[in-house]
Amino acid sequence: MEVTGIRTASLGDATYIVANGDHAIIVDPQRDIGRFIEILEEQGLTLTHVLETHMHNDYISGGRDLAARLGAELVLPAASGAGFAFVPAFHREAIAGPAGLVIEPLHTPGHTPAHTSYAVRIGSDEPAAVFTGGSLLVGAAGRSDLLGEQYARQLAILQFGSLQRLGELPDGTGVYPTHGEGSFCTASGAGRTTSTIGIEKAENPLYSFTDAEEFADNQLSGLVPYPTYYQYMGGINRDNPTALQTDTIPELDAAGLAAHIEAGGSVLDGRDRYAFATGHVPGSIGIEIGDSFAPWAGWLLDFHAPIALVLDANQDAEAAAVELGRIGLENVVGVMRGVASWSDAGNELARYEATSITDLSMALADGAGPQVLDVRDPLEWAAGHIEGSVHCYVPDLATGLPDSIDASRPVWVVCRTGNRASIAAGILEDLGLDILVVAKGGVPDMVS
Repeated sequence: MEVTGIRTASLGDATYIVANGDHAIIVDPQRDIGRFIEILEEQGLTLTHVLETHMHNDYISGGRDLAARLGAELVLPAASGAGFAFVPAFHREAIAGPAGLVIEPLHTPGHTPAHTSYAVRIGSDEPAAVFTGGSLLVGAAGRSDLLGEQYARQLAILQFGSLQRLGELPDGTGVYPTHGEGSFCTASGAGRTTSTIGIEKAENPLYSFTDAEEFADNQLSGLVPYPTYYQYMGGINRDNPTALQTDTIPELDAAGLAAHIEAGGSVLDGRDRYAFATGHVPGSIGIEIGDSFAPWAGWLLDFHAPIALVLDANQDAEAAAVELGRIGLENVVGVMRGVASWSDAGNELARYEATSITDLSMALADGAGPQVLDVRDPLEWAAGHIEGSVHCYVPDLATGLPDSIDASRPVWVVCRTGNRASIAAGILEDLGLDILVVAKGGVPDMVS
């Protein structure tokens, strides 16, 4: 039995292909199913089962369409509430897999009430692998508050029991979680992408808890906010998750972009932070294409509005559209290459100064009293911040400035590396601020 993980770095998630001979199982596939089909074809594998551990909150599933296209069985938790046909996974009711593989569902509630892990073995052997979805993660566990605060504590208590249940598996059982480092679905910092039951029991700090209430206290303390687009994912995945259709993204000229804006569309600038600072379309949001591109777009853009991209000539618009489409932002109407055509058409560009943490340190040292706005998350702020700075997490800026910020004076914007400070820039410009964005370096360079 061979397990291949396919990481989606932008969401901190993994899909797994489990091969035995010339047959395969896929666990938790995302909706851009073409990449999984390519791997199956390259390796000459016939897909027999698609397993879903839960109704995902951070992306749209491709499981239903993948199973239908390749004639495989779609297996979901029995209590998932899905509104389409599937094979229900009941606790410890084994499912016969391909070529002697046996799939044993394990009810592991906590991340969601119906969450199910899958232990996989060959014949009567001990389990070789367990696919834990959003239950046991590497060095962590899935958060329990995504369905609302009213359910969070009880789900956290259930998560404690689920980790104990998984801990009963043989120590050598491979642990393959869906969520990992970079996913907002983790309740604490996940590290490596895979592990074993034995390693987790020895090294995962959550296995040090012997009381469910204390475990829940730990899980519910120090949670960071999660993207607003999550509110749409569960319902889509229960009702009508569809595979992503990839199309060529048409080029937009200045007139086309202006018409898009006039009609209420969003403008997402994926160029690097320095290009955005040098000149960008007013009202646009700048999010560098990279590992955090899609989650921040899903957090800050209107989920239902059409999107126009602004990219450099060498950036792949179709790949950017796939990143967005994984989380349901699939109405990408076009791409404008750079902003020269915008300004050549007589339109104004917005600009701000991109600076460094060294410059901010010097400004603070000379006693000029600069205003500093820290846009990191609440846990980072609590762990240490620049004396005299004001805190407001990036997404919270959508509701307005903190009262302690004087909008008539320049504001230095800082985060950890410069990425989120640059993302915040477009929002702050719309609020009428004169900003200096620390695009290189951040608070940890000044505060130990």
